[in-house]
Amino acid sequence: MRVELAMAVALAGPLAGAAAIALFGRRPNLRDGAMIVASVVTFLAVYRILPAVDAGGRPELFLFDFVPGLGIRFVIEPLGMLFALVASFLWIVTSFYAIGYMRGHGEENQTRFYVCFAIAISAALGVAMSGNMLTLFIAYEVLTLSTYPLVTHHQSPESMRAGRTYLGILLSTSIGLQLVGIVWTYGATGTLDFTPGGILAGKVEGWPLIVLLFLYMYGIGKAALLPIHRWLPAAMVAPTPVSALLHAVAVVKAGVFTVLKVAIYIFGVDYLSETGASTWLMYVAGATVVIASLVALTKDNLKARLAYSTVSQLSYVVLGAALATSWSVVGGAMHIAMHAFGKITLFFCAGAIMVAAHKTEISDMAGLGRRMPFTFAAFAVGALSVTGLPPLGGVWSKWYLGLGAVEAEQLIFVAVLMISSLLNVAYLIPVAARGFISPKREGDPVPQPVGAAVAHDGHEDEDGIREAPMFCVVPLCLTAIGCLALFFAADDIAAFLAPIAQR
Repeated sequence: MRVELAMAVALAGPLAGAAAIALFGRRPNLRDGAMIVASVVTFLAVYRILPAVDAGGRPELFLFDFVPGLGIRFVIEPLGMLFALVASFLWIVTSFYAIGYMRGHGEENQTRFYVCFAIAISAALGVAMSGNMLTLFIAYEVLTLSTYPLVTHHQSPESMRAGRTYLGILLSTSIGLQLVGIVWTYGATGTLDFTPGGILAGKVEGWPLIVLLFLYMYGIGKAALLPIHRWLPAAMVAPTPVSALLHAVAVVKAGVFTVLKVAIYIFGVDYLSETGASTWLMYVAGATVVIASLVALTKDNLKARLAYSTVSQLSYVVLGAALATSWSVVGGAMHIAMHAFGKITLFFCAGAIMVAAHKTEISDMAGLGRRMPFTFAAFAVGALSVTGLPPLGGVWSKWYLGLGAVEAEQLIFVAVLMISSLLNVAYLIPVAARGFISPKREGDPVPQPVGAAVAHDGHEDEDGIREAPMFCVVPLCLTAIGCLALFFAADDIAAFLAPIAQR
């Protein structure tokens, strides 16, 4: 398969999958099979592109121009390749998980759910492969609109309020700020192409450069900088597979990916470093890292705690862009992959606990790990990876970010990274510890997934394992293993990403 054809298949595969899912909507097995096939085909198409990019190529797919020199154009480079690989691979895992969760939890409107999910993946890959800011903006907006029905899936008053918050913040920031920045950029430079070294040097200087950076950074609402982060915790009313999509596979990763693309290919790392235009962004990102972690400590609801953890972790990538050094850019890019596997594991575990034990509050999970050992062991692995402890992948992205802070002579942000890791320990590790170590409280029900055993006397059998359905448990074990595999793949990932940081 030619590389350009592989790009087309990767972009169109999820859309074809969405059509097949809708066609087989009344036949659940065929519908779910169509989703699995589409996810595998999409990943294989993305993987086919990898050798060309690794060899230094920049495959391009051009559709059409709106005006000469400005149109829909896709170009894939190492940063976009990494994001596309992560998104397409985790779509496979999340598809299996979603089948187990949606069926085990008896969710309604599953066909609509899977159709929107597939469209969102296509939009995320469109973001990853965008060759200019116009193409990225269009894919970014499609991603927002396609995930709105997922956030409001339950159609309850709470979910509808969350949907209004979600759509209101993301659309208002992208149209009111980011689009203004895009128009300004085109007026100043005559192009929106992603160009190594950036396109703004000598075209926008002084305080206008700082204002333009503000328009982009707060216009990219999916990056969830304080104080425009509220959409992300609000969206936790959605089913857990949606939370996994929002936090690990597509939405927030599209946000921080866009932050890096803008910093590297629109502003230019050297230009940001020379002008000091991103100094304010360092402090905003550092404050978001710490404040969101402190808020996470106060949350007893597991998904809410994980949501604020994501707000904190996203700002690691923003900090990497703002520090504007070679190490920090590589560290920020690596964190997209490292955090994706760690956080999706944590959300998968939260959903499995909900399906098997119907528990959402951390205070109610005492002793639950002894009944759900695979789920809580995977949670511990994901938590340690997000915290940044070896031998798990998260340690390396934080290491490179720390080196970037030293390279930028901003030692205060080394301290921020260390404080954040300690806070990660404080709000994540106790969840697993409570599950394995704390005694089961009187009156707590035993987890009973579909098909669970019952003792001969008619009472629940409290011996043995009571995990969620296999389609929930196997994916969370696989992503936990992925956290370990990324630790050993870090050198190869850093070498692959090195070209984006060339000065």
